[in-house]
Amino acid sequence: MFQNSMQRLHTMANIDTVLIRQLVILVLILFSCINIISKGVQAKEDDHKVTNIGAVIDVTSRTGKEEITAMEIAVQSFNNKLNNHGLSLYVQSHGKDPMLAAAAAEKLIKENNVTVIIGLETWELAAPVAEIGTRARVPVLSFTAPSITLPLSALRWPFLAQMANNDSEQMTCIAAIIRSYGWKKVIAIYEDETYGGDSGKLAVLIEALQDIGSEIEHTLVLPPISSLSNTKEVMQEELMKLLSLESRVFVVLKASSVMTIHLFEEAKNMGFMGRDSAWLITDKITTYLDSFNTSIISSMAGVLGIKTYYTENSSEYESFYGQFKQVFRKKYEDEDNFEPGIYALKAYDAIQIITEAMEGMINTNISSKQLSEKILSSNFTGLSGEIQFERGMLSQNPTLRIVNVVGKKYKELDFWLPSFGFSRSLGNEETEHDGNTAQGLYGQVTWPADLNQVRNPKGWAMPTNARPLIIGVPGRTSFEKFVKVKNESNQNEEPEGYCIDLFKMAREVLGYDLPYKFVPHFSTYDDLVRCVHNKTFDAVVGDITILANRAELVEFTQPYAESGLSMIVPAKSEESAWMFMKPFTWEMWMATGAMLIYTMFIVWFLEHRSNPEFEGTWKTQIGTAMWFTCSSLFFAHRENVQNNFTRVVVIVWLFVSLVLTSSYTASLSSMLTVNKLKVNVTDIEFLKRNNLKVGCDGDSFVRNYLVDVLQFKSENIKTINSQDNYIGEFEKKHIAAAFLELPYEKVFINNYCKKFSATTPTYRFGGLGFMFHKGSPIAMDFSKAILTLSENGALKDLEEKWFAPSPECSTSVTDNRTERLRLHSFWGLYIISGATSTICFFLFIIKIIKDQYRSNTSPRNNSIWSKAIRLARFIYQGQQINFAIDQTRPQLPEIVGRGSPRWKYSSPDAAKNHEAASSEAADVEMLYIPGG
Repeated sequence: MFQNSMQRLHTMANIDTVLIRQLVILVLILFSCINIISKGVQAKEDDHKVTNIGAVIDVTSRTGKEEITAMEIAVQSFNNKLNNHGLSLYVQSHGKDPMLAAAAAEKLIKENNVTVIIGLETWELAAPVAEIGTRARVPVLSFTAPSITLPLSALRWPFLAQMANNDSEQMTCIAAIIRSYGWKKVIAIYEDETYGGDSGKLAVLIEALQDIGSEIEHTLVLPPISSLSNTKEVMQEELMKLLSLESRVFVVLKASSVMTIHLFEEAKNMGFMGRDSAWLITDKITTYLDSFNTSIISSMAGVLGIKTYYTENSSEYESFYGQFKQVFRKKYEDEDNFEPGIYALKAYDAIQIITEAMEGMINTNISSKQLSEKILSSNFTGLSGEIQFERGMLSQNPTLRIVNVVGKKYKELDFWLPSFGFSRSLGNEETEHDGNTAQGLYGQVTWPADLNQVRNPKGWAMPTNARPLIIGVPGRTSFEKFVKVKNESNQNEEPEGYCIDLFKMAREVLGYDLPYKFVPHFSTYDDLVRCVHNKTFDAVVGDITILANRAELVEFTQPYAESGLSMIVPAKSEESAWMFMKPFTWEMWMATGAMLIYTMFIVWFLEHRSNPEFEGTWKTQIGTAMWFTCSSLFFAHRENVQNNFTRVVVIVWLFVSLVLTSSYTASLSSMLTVNKLKVNVTDIEFLKRNNLKVGCDGDSFVRNYLVDVLQFKSENIKTINSQDNYIGEFEKKHIAAAFLELPYEKVFINNYCKKFSATTPTYRFGGLGFMFHKGSPIAMDFSKAILTLSENGALKDLEEKWFAPSPECSTSVTDNRTERLRLHSFWGLYIISGATSTICFFLFIIKIIKDQYRSNTSPRNNSIWSKAIRLARFIYQGQQINFAIDQTRPQLPEIVGRGSPRWKYSSPDAAKNHEAASSEAADVEMLYIPGG
């Protein structure tokens, strides 16, 4: 029995051993299977690589929702194409806080081991994330760029790729719109970031406005929306600051969607969306239009927006649009609009940039530096436009689109093409005006508050019946014909004068209603300028001189009258007993007398030998020649001339006489009819040199001008406050001269032309004009109106109405610039007359000599000197000239006698008597008996 028991035990032990062995083998097989399975799984995992992408966006905003949807579509599309590689998207919200954005990026890098970070709609968020990415050597793709291109930004953030451009092109477009409508002042509005700053947009806008001659009148900085507990109340307080400003052109640079909603709702309620207002918004705010509901958009009616253009006609966009609309509607059923915005397109393109950078490098280990370089070398056309980077940002300037909010939607107007300007459509630059930045928009704009508004908004707080234009007028003027306040105590009574009538006439030409109210101001003109500058008055109507220092403070209209400094001095008439001597200068009298005497001598010489009317004693001959020459001046001579040479001389002399007498008569008539005034003071230096006192208007700038510019002593300048007081000051000899501006001088001389004379203005100014606030469009409208009145003759008629000369001056010409006749105007006549007389004289002498040679053939035995003496005696005494003398015959004595001026043959009795008188004379066949 014991043995049987042992056998059973032994049998059981064998069985247990077999079981144990089988169990061990089974375990070994199981472990082998597990190992094989695990190795297969590991091999499969090694074959399918996953790239983690981190997105830092605001998941609560409409923009953030669009970006997430677009990235999910892009990731899914990529993963469906490749089986051995995949993208994994991790999203972190930044809450619009730069510190939260930096923390979210750091978390994605450490916890999710992301390869690339994308997102970041503002530069304030992108900058700190770019710092995190640079330190961790992780590429960062931002959807924004700084407004101003930062120097060395590519070196500072080598892993940053900015899918945007700076704001220079956008601000240039806004400035071009402002320029085309003539707006000189604008108000800039932006929401402050949590940590301050305006992203540099304001600086870029200021520079763009300076290039077109406009400026920012005021900058309204709104507090961050996250810091407000009562947004509506704060918004009303901020907008109240704008009521005192005149500019009504508002440029909203940046604001969150919530802030934008409150801004336009309160602006509309407070009247800032009126018919003379203009609102411009940047592309950041324009993107909200696709997400705002119709009630919000209606409060923005009339707003002009800048929108980054992207094409919607490509097949890629149509495919994306269908997927986006389907996915977005399914995920966000509470949203009203399912259209993708520009940031959704950028998000989609960002995934494509990453995938293209990884293509061809999937099976190799890629370093972050290589991935960053591949991203920055991208070059393709995405949904948002051309993708090509240069120095870390997009190299191609964007094409912009101007949109106009109309009713409960917005319409697209013109394109803004880089380096070209406004265009109706793309690709027609050659057919449009090159560089159209000043002509304005081609499309019809609908402005705020008036859907049927024909004229463009003034961009200015225009006067209304409730708030009329407050116009200051000078209460004290030296010349009341320009402006006169009739009743100082009753300001409701309108002033009168030339300037007041001109303002009313120009107002009728404006083409729109302009309520106004005149307010007299009893102070200096410079004080009136300050009142306009500090906005006590909206404008000043009066005789205000346009000066450079005043133009820096106020806006002047086109001048309606010329202005210059004129000197008024007492004068007396130049009429005297010797007035008949005035037509000729003393040189002219001397030359005329000399020519008269010379002509007299030539006539006598040519006629006294042969003309009996010129014979007689020497006194008789000289008197006859003088009488003949002088009477010929008046064509009253009666003596006949017989010598042809004399006739030539007399003809020329008569022509000279005709010209001289006609000129003398005309000049003397002019001097006798023109009121010639003689002044004792000739110039300014005479006044200063003799230390004489002068007068001027005390309320104008003239006194300071006399001291500062013309260097008069202050004690020698007397202030005169009325036109009539100048007469008394002159009569009492208190002043030697008065300095008036040209318009006042004309009025003064028109009334006192008999007693005073005015010099031509040497010092010119800008003219007389009306004053308005700096940049006021009303000033420009009045300038056009004044030009219109000047061109159609109305301004001339108004001048004749107010500045007509007095009766005694209306028929008197006060121009005392009649010139005396001078020698330089007649020297040609004198030369002709003198030359003619001289030539005839010499021709006559030559003729005499030739005749004597023919009548004498005897040998020539006398010297030249003797012949010259005989010729002189003949000229002086009229004796015979005998150049050839016969030495074999006795010489006849010289006979001095006067008789007939003709050549005569002597009778036989005369010959016998002659032989008896002189036995030495013989054989004389013919004697010449001179006639005097």
